Amino acid sequence: MKKLLVFTLLLCAFAPLWANVSPKPEMEFSFIYNTQNKPLIDAVHSEQIQCADNQCLQSAPLGHYGIQKLYCGPGACFSVAYEYDNFQKLIISFADGSKRESNIFPAPDTLRSRFNVFVNENGLTVEQTEAAPGTASWARTDAWISLLIILTLEILAAAAYLVYTQKSFKILYSVALANILSTAAAWLIFVQFIKETALLWLFCLLAEAAIIRLMNPRKMPMTDALTLSAVMNVTSYSLGVIISFWLAPLIF
Repeated sequence: MKKLLVFTLLLCAFAPLWANVSPKPEMEFSFIYNTQNKPLIDAVHSEQIQCADNQCLQSAPLGHYGIQKLYCGPGACFSVAYEYDNFQKLIISFADGSKRESNIFPAPDTLRSRFNVFVNENGLTVEQTEAAPGTASWARTDAWISLLIILTLEILAAAAYLVYTQKSFKILYSVALANILSTAAAWLIFVQFIKETALLWLFCLLAEAAIIRLMNPRKMPMTDALTLSAVMNVTSYSLGVIISFWLAPLIF
């Protein structure tokens, strides 16, 4: 039990460095034209730059790493990252052959953020807005895929644990409910206020343990519920690394 708890704490400590199926930091960009012409965005040749300082003396493209990428449509963009640098910059190409660079802007301290991008004749001006992101988290493809992956992995892990400990398979009902409720809370509520995905993972671990315990007061002491939840979440987290990279090109 102690070794499992130590492993879980270490996993939480290094979680920001890992790819997984929990919500990722995102930036949504709405384009507002201050020009007579309104050329469409050339998604292929547009990029987001990560800057280590507010002068962008040390910079690198956001790139395409797993799900991490700048995604653009004809009139809007959004980016997903496993972790953003402190400052960002946009370089957007347009269908008329022009290319415009933005000011350097700070990365927000939330997982979901929205910006207005003012398109001027000679450049772009990016300003953060307090408006909520335009696409609700529950309506996103990656949210539903994440729920399916997590639910499948954790039910399988829970089943293996129940076989090993010779406990009733009826506990799987509480496992499924706990997973759905904790994942929904993470994507719909806490994603708006918490920046670190490790904290969301820890919330899910504790919340699922509490729900499993409450639904099985005679069959699952709190220590067993915590152990089961840790086994489930470590399994979904570690295997989610592989699965999220494999599915990344299919999600958006």
